[in-house]
Amino acid sequence: MPNQFNSPEGDLENYFVSEYWLIDQYVGDQLWGWGASLNGRIGNNSSALLTNGCTPTTTLAGGSNWKQISCSNQGSVAIKTDGSLWIWGNNLDGQLGDNSLIIKCTPVTTFVGGNNWKQCSSGTFSTAAIKTDGSLWTWGAGSSGELGNNFIGANRCTPVTTFVGGNNWKQVSCGSQYMAAIKNDGTLWTWGNNSDGQLGINLQGATAFRSTPVTTFLGGTNWKQVSCGVINTVIGASPVGVSSVTCTAAIKTDGTLWTWGGNMFGQLGINVVSAGTIIKCTPVTTFVGGTNWKQVSCSGWNMGAIKTDGTLWVWGVATSGQLGVNDTVVGVRCTPVTTFVGGTNWKQVSCGLGIMAAIKTDGSLWNWGVNTSGELGIADMGATSFKCTPVTTFAGGTNWKQVDCGNNHTMAITSGTDPTSFVS
Repeated sequence: MPNQFNSPEGDLENYFVSEYWLIDQYVGDQLWGWGASLNGRIGNNSSALLTNGCTPTTTLAGGSNWKQISCSNQGSVAIKTDGSLWIWGNNLDGQLGDNSLIIKCTPVTTFVGGNNWKQCSSGTFSTAAIKTDGSLWTWGAGSSGELGNNFIGANRCTPVTTFVGGNNWKQVSCGSQYMAAIKNDGTLWTWGNNSDGQLGINLQGATAFRSTPVTTFLGGTNWKQVSCGVINTVIGASPVGVSSVTCTAAIKTDGTLWTWGGNMFGQLGINVVSAGTIIKCTPVTTFVGGTNWKQVSCSGWNMGAIKTDGTLWVWGVATSGQLGVNDTVVGVRCTPVTTFVGGTNWKQVSCGLGIMAAIKTDGSLWNWGVNTSGELGIADMGATSFKCTPVTTFAGGTNWKQVDCGNNHTMAITSGTDPTSFVS
């Protein structure tokens, strides 16, 4: 498809470096989901586990103007090109923001509404989004202060602004009971649970939780992108019984990659793995180093990142093939390695719970890891269909533009037609 990776701001590859989530917009951008339907997490009007979809299907909301998607353990949130915000899945903590606690298996708009949403992120029990006016809104569980509204223990089923306030927020990422966000001035802020040092404030433990945003210990005004980890005990996705280790990753404008938090499975990429005693509560650079990192994605036990040369690097837990390195024998990789597929044309990567997905510059979509519920989208599912090397989805095609992995489900947006191609 001609010009499918050009954005209104120019070449998308350059645009990804600074604002990767503002994806190019086309006529006919469709949203697809596959994997577990439990709690309505793929938005296909089903909330039963037995209605898993192992091939991509469009959401019940339909439409052909989707811009950005974000998945979590329990659901998803997405923004359309008209600026409207849609959300679906589990709602027991008010994380759908629709002023109810009722699970939604089809997309609904938040209580705040409006057509000026810019970027969104879905966490385990909470959600956050930024409007085009730069204001940051959070909702859902607040048990660890993860809403950043100066309260611990109070859930919110409608969006609220953070205690810090301001109209200069640029990007936000939700993890498990904590969040991180970057302002237009390049400062990085974190808040919520800090049991594993995931806030990066040189403190760790229950007494170090923060209910209002604070800057990281490293400080600086040159942060570009941040990604928070999401945790859960998933059969086949992580070592048995492990559910409480998480980490954070961020990239600076100078191209350096920094990680911090739990390191039980080498997920910090610092060439060290431990039984839980090595925690980094201040940001550190990965073992690979370099000043050419472009985009990073973090789950509870894995990370994946792309360099400006188009190479894809992965590290952390490998027990179910989620690193895509063609083996599951080595349980963890504590230094970044390239995937089995290799290549220098990777554009975007997303880490889920036991799965990863990535898009190449040719528009092809690749998945690998756990496939118990059909989350790889390969027309097959079950304990024997795990993939330890990247495979393309059943839907195929070369028009994928953004993908995001959750808990046993994946969602992605396909690019439509370049509107300029109709100009005579």
